[in-house]
Amino acid sequence: MPSASCDTFLDDIEDIVSQEDSKPQDRHFSRKHVVPKVRRRNTQKYLQEENRPPSDSTIPGIQKIWIRTWGCSHNNSDGEYMAGQLAAYGYKITENASDADLWLLNSCTVKNPAEDHFRNSIKKAQEENKKIVLAGCVPQAQPRQDYLKGLSIIGVQQIDRVVEVVEETIKGHSVRLLGQKKDNGKRLGGARLDLPKIRKNPLIEIISINTGCLNACTYCKTKHARGNLASYPIDELVDRAKQSFQEGVCEIWLTSEDTGAYGRDIGSSLPALLWKLVEVIPEGAMLRLGMTNPPYILEHLEEMAKILHHPRVYAFLHIPVQSASDAVLMEMKREYCVADFKRVVDFLKDKVPGITIATDIICGFPGETDQDFQETVKLVEEYKFPSLFINQFYPRPGTPAAKMEQVPAQVKKQRTKELSRIFHSYSPYDHKIGQRQQVLVTEESFDSKFYVAHNRFYEQVLVPKNPIFMGKMVEVDIYESGKHFMKGQPVSDAKVYTPSISKPLARGEVSGLTEEFRNRLGNHLNSVSHTSAANQRVSASSRMVLRLQRLHRDFALKMSVGLAVFAILFALLVKVYN
Repeated sequence: MPSASCDTFLDDIEDIVSQEDSKPQDRHFSRKHVVPKVRRRNTQKYLQEENRPPSDSTIPGIQKIWIRTWGCSHNNSDGEYMAGQLAAYGYKITENASDADLWLLNSCTVKNPAEDHFRNSIKKAQEENKKIVLAGCVPQAQPRQDYLKGLSIIGVQQIDRVVEVVEETIKGHSVRLLGQKKDNGKRLGGARLDLPKIRKNPLIEIISINTGCLNACTYCKTKHARGNLASYPIDELVDRAKQSFQEGVCEIWLTSEDTGAYGRDIGSSLPALLWKLVEVIPEGAMLRLGMTNPPYILEHLEEMAKILHHPRVYAFLHIPVQSASDAVLMEMKREYCVADFKRVVDFLKDKVPGITIATDIICGFPGETDQDFQETVKLVEEYKFPSLFINQFYPRPGTPAAKMEQVPAQVKKQRTKELSRIFHSYSPYDHKIGQRQQVLVTEESFDSKFYVAHNRFYEQVLVPKNPIFMGKMVEVDIYESGKHFMKGQPVSDAKVYTPSISKPLARGEVSGLTEEFRNRLGNHLNSVSHTSAANQRVSASSRMVLRLQRLHRDFALKMSVGLAVFAILFALLVKVYN
């Protein structure tokens, strides 16, 4: 018999026979019974243990979740919706990654560096033994990549089911929901807009007006994830805007892969949506339009100019040109020429004086010659865009451009550097020093030294950190300018204008808890509660049975040992007396 078992027996014997017991002969003649001692249980501690969930139990809804989002404002909106639903169901959204039980990684597939960060975050989570749920365009576009194997994925149109995916992942399962939202066979814009969300900035609401696009750009990987155009109905978007203003939002961003294409799939248009939205924007609040490609804004130029003149709409538009070479644009399949882009910009600059036009340029697209690049340089020098996003070309897997003959990496870097030098050679805001402007304050600067505001043209104005300014319209005098900003001094006798809207939610507070959602939440939590309670009762009963069985076994063992000792002693006594 193993020594461990012998030790156990000896311990039990010492419990039965001690120095205080009577001698064998006394015990024989007095015929005393041998009774095993029973250790006393700490009743209070025992009850506490019974009420505590078993150590190996997994009860969803109590874990901490860290959410990381890369990419565009559409992706950020998706991240806010997922955070809101998880928080509404009881999960704690934490900003401390190491403290989290599960990482929700919301990816971007536009450029290689963004996916590299995403892949590295997955690796780090695995090294730290975190539960992982993946979201965004990378897993939606290529779910079979090796580094995604065995991991849970929530598709870009399935974010309303993030709680289910997280719950199953916490239980140790791998779940993948990648389907499309459809109604009678027609593809929808995505998950419902009235879902709970946690806004990164309680003063700013990001509304996705449609998903996907009508283009087939040869370099774009996002198309593989977001698909073809699918727009939300106007009434749903207006309702979402109303709800946001009721929760203290003072600035709305409209976003999508191409806002200019909005409504073409449902018999509507972007101007039709915008005229409905401006009707519900309170005085003092502002609306910012998202990116629109040139082909889909051309037919609406007159209406767009009128809308951009509206006092509650920023005179700002993001129109990506990507290249000023028609040959390159043709290879990109952009469906417009440089003349189309210039027509849009020239018309809007004429009809909306001071308008800010932001644009994007890709350097080193396959087949781009030095002459092609010089045409792009001339465009930047001519228009001196105050906001210019310069991107070195990255071939994305599975796109037609990735199969084209590539421009040498050194040439791409050189062109990117040259265009950046030209962009930084001019100062777009110097002429505005001395102006008096009205600005809307919405956030804090990265260095925490100023509050960040925007004027009528969505130009960044830094103002002193006075808490009374946050979320308000403030009149300032511009006294300094930089490449990307101006600095304004509040006018001493000017009134700080408060938009006629509700007090904003606290940072991290869940918005959009409609009565319908509260009912669904209550049913879900009751189900989880009943299941958890039942599991705990079953577990407690099981532990009680095991304890009783163990006590019974221990008692039988001790009785057997006691009888064996008694028999040996009795035999010895008989031998002695004989």
